Amino acid sequence: MDVTERLLDEGPQLVRESEENGLSPRLFGGVGIRTLLGERFDPAFARPLHDIDLFVRKRDSRKLEALITAHGWEPEREFNALNGARRLLFDDPGNAAQIDVFVEVFEMCHALPLSDGLREPGLTLPGTELLMTKLQIVHLNAKDREDCYALLSGCTIGDTGPATIDPARIAHLTARNWGLQHSFELNLSRLASDLDARSLPAERNRVIAEGIAAISAAIDAEPKSRGWRLRAKIGERKQWYEEPEEVRR
Repeated sequence: MDVTERLLDEGPQLVRESEENGLSPRLFGGVGIRTLLGERFDPAFARPLHDIDLFVRKRDSRKLEALITAHGWEPEREFNALNGARRLLFDDPGNAAQIDVFVEVFEMCHALPLSDGLREPGLTLPGTELLMTKLQIVHLNAKDREDCYALLSGCTIGDTGPATIDPARIAHLTARNWGLQHSFELNLSRLASDLDARSLPAERNRVIAEGIAAISAAIDAEPKSRGWRLRAKIGERKQWYEEPEEVRR
């Protein structure tokens, strides 16, 4: 079993075992996307996986840490001692894989309220949250772009069920945060432009393009807060995102 297959097996297993012990972590990242989509995942967007990403409430973090360690993963003790209130890292001694646990908050280029997604049933965060963790990345790389296309291809546009992307929820958040909206819009534009260069089947291309358009239209239509309007006047003259902390991969 290669690393990707192993992580696709072990990620869901960790969540199931956690739930049996009264915890409620959720997968996100590449393993989360593949797990959520299942048979709806288009192999055209497959990529090697090297991480299991988990989001967990603070009250569950220590028990989850013990469970992961019991599975043979080695905690990065110095990092976890300094950052354990918000993030935990674990290494697989057998290969280059890693587990990255975000505790209670998700803060990278932007902060996102991922804890709302814990209300939904399932092994992963909902499709809306999974997509937003990618769209908030200011410098979107190739693997993140493929993950976005996979979600837009495999999820339905709507507001019911975990395997959906809800443009209204995205628009509600961005209407109160100009910086978040700007990053989302930049990436949606990049995804639309790059899609034209892909040799995808016409129907697959259409579904993705319609998803991008639906999200963009919802963002444009949502009434903006006063704080949003004031920040919009400054624009890119002031950096609108945080530089995410670099951790060893």
